Amino acid sequence: MFSRLRRSYDRYWYAWAMALPVTLVLLVLVGYPLVMGVYYSLTNINDLNMGRTIGANHIPASFRSVGLHNYGYILSGGDGQFYQTLVWTLEWTVGCVVPTVGIGLGLAQLLNRRLRGRGVYRVLLILPWAVPSFVAAFSWRLILNSPNGLLDWVFTRAGLPAVDWLGSATGAKFSVILVNVWIGVPFMMVAFLGGLQAIPGELLEAAEVDGASPLRRFLHVTMPGLRPVATTVTLLGVIWTFNQFAIIYLVTAGGPGGATNILVTQAYNDAFSQTRDYAGASTYGVIILSMLLLFATFYRRALGRGQEAAA
Repeated sequence: MFSRLRRSYDRYWYAWAMALPVTLVLLVLVGYPLVMGVYYSLTNINDLNMGRTIGANHIPASFRSVGLHNYGYILSGGDGQFYQTLVWTLEWTVGCVVPTVGIGLGLAQLLNRRLRGRGVYRVLLILPWAVPSFVAAFSWRLILNSPNGLLDWVFTRAGLPAVDWLGSATGAKFSVILVNVWIGVPFMMVAFLGGLQAIPGELLEAAEVDGASPLRRFLHVTMPGLRPVATTVTLLGVIWTFNQFAIIYLVTAGGPGGATNILVTQAYNDAFSQTRDYAGASTYGVIILSMLLLFATFYRRALGRGQEAAA
């Protein structure tokens, strides 16, 4: 193995040299926190027993290793919130990814046609993606605010009752899904639009000449051509949504009463609440990473088997 690496280095030394700075940055920004997170998940570290320096006084760390106790405690339901948060996290992920992919694909199909003013439509539809997430989140909070938000103002002018969008569990869940879909659709649209433009027009023309209906052309020509793009953007959408901290935290802060907390915001609360349970937060982080790795592995394998069966 070492001889193979040596030959690779001798032949591609320039590529190795160019990749080295990026690799070092990733090790510092990703690798080190990941290793420390795994280590802390095996301890009982919190704000009271970690080491600190106050003026001239140094308080040594007194936390200790507890093995897999944290994992057993959380996975057994000992904290009383993991499984209900997990269920909502899965609902949130599916509720965001499915409409985001569907709407993005539909808009890409429309914008791939020869429309008058198509460039203007593309710019307008991509704006939600260009706006920073925190700006979009605070803007939607103003829109959804009750009773003085823009949406309730429209409702009352139309003779409809005002809705407490962020004050009830159901309304808050619907609201955060709405905001995340609004932000995520442009990315899906651009990705699918690129995939559609990569499909040879001759294939669609040949299918049309053969008498295939628009639906059959879509199912048997367009969708197979979009499979690599759809596979990638769906996987990315699941990972991003599962870990979407900013929208939940900035729109509802996990409320009301923790109803919209997903796993990653729950981990944040554990780490930065009054208890400062860094061990519990780290355990949540490792569990989240493990679930996403398992999902990505099985997802890719299932798609690979499906492609082999189709071939």
